[in-house]
Amino acid sequence: MPLKKNYFRNLFLFCLFSVIFSAGVFSQTKLAPQTITLKNGKSFSLNLPADYEIIPAAEGLKRVRFFAKAPDGRIFVTDLHDLTDNKKGAVYILEDFDAQTGKFGKVVPYLTNLKNPNSVQFYTDANGQDWIYLAETDKLTRRKFTQGETKAGDLKPQTLAVFPDYGLSYKYGGWHLTRTIAFAPNGKLYVSVGSSCNACEEKEKVRAAILEMNADGSGQRIFAKGLRNAVGLKWLENNLFATNQGADHLGLNKPDETFYALRNGADYGWASCYQSNGRILRDAPYKRLRSCANVPRSYAFFPAHSSALGFDYFGAEVADPFIKDSFLVALHGSTNKNLAKGYRIVIVRQGERLKDFISGFLQGKRVVGRPCDIMKLDESSFLFTDDHSGIVYLVRRKS
Repeated sequence: MPLKKNYFRNLFLFCLFSVIFSAGVFSQTKLAPQTITLKNGKSFSLNLPADYEIIPAAEGLKRVRFFAKAPDGRIFVTDLHDLTDNKKGAVYILEDFDAQTGKFGKVVPYLTNLKNPNSVQFYTDANGQDWIYLAETDKLTRRKFTQGETKAGDLKPQTLAVFPDYGLSYKYGGWHLTRTIAFAPNGKLYVSVGSSCNACEEKEKVRAAILEMNADGSGQRIFAKGLRNAVGLKWLENNLFATNQGADHLGLNKPDETFYALRNGADYGWASCYQSNGRILRDAPYKRLRSCANVPRSYAFFPAHSSALGFDYFGAEVADPFIKDSFLVALHGSTNKNLAKGYRIVIVRQGERLKDFISGFLQGKRVVGRPCDIMKLDESSFLFTDDHSGIVYLVRRKS
């Protein structure tokens, strides 16, 4: 009898602890609607933790995409203009931030008339010269950068690499027109180039791959391949992380959209192999690889067709346990609104289920935003871009 009494007592304590623990987690993860009113009078709500506020920090942009911080501390952001293959893109400087209102006073055009400029980055060489790197569909260029300048002063950019700029779907301007840049701590430069198709055998080795090169463009090689469209790309400490978008022909619930800590020399399988619910499977019609046995599994994964794009890491310095030691990843959302995949910003920790941090960008059939890139500002705030409405948002914890 004492054994039975102890068993039920322990079971009761376990259940009580579980209820208390679950209630604590639930209180941390519950999202509350917050109303956003834009300058044009439009109003809608997004859902995020009640102890955060969300502010439209810059409005009136077009297809605003990826951030970069210049050596002088200013924030630059790219703009693709629209969904077509065009030469109307721009790079803007976000100026005159007002900490009280959470808004930028000016949006200054730094470069214009660009071919789908998805990404810029900055680098300071061994001689102390600052450079700005620009990734357009057809080429990677760099210019000398002078701190404080509001227009590009170097009018003779150096072309470091050229990329194929055609696709198989001419109706829509070609597959995967964007290129993304990342610098490693050792000064190596990495560029992602998407595939020319949904699933096929590529003619050019640079397609569906990550390129590595020196900062001056020399020493180019393939760092990783078999990545259909790795749009988000960022070095964090000793790892190159990338989000990758899966193929569209395998149904509504596969393949996974994937998030990798990339390995040097690895082949991630596209189009011969894909991942579904964390398992590596074979796409039989495509024979580039004979076997999927050596295809790495992802660090984390997302629902099919949710279009994972930009991300940033919120480490041990962050006070809020809800996002401490985690990635925030922008799920841009399915092109087909009826699928209702993505349209949110999620919290990602390896081996854990995804948690929503911001949701509500898709309200029935109405799209009020599509999150693209995330830039951490400090331990309690970040910016993100919405390339559907042309808005840069500030999210910060209430004091």
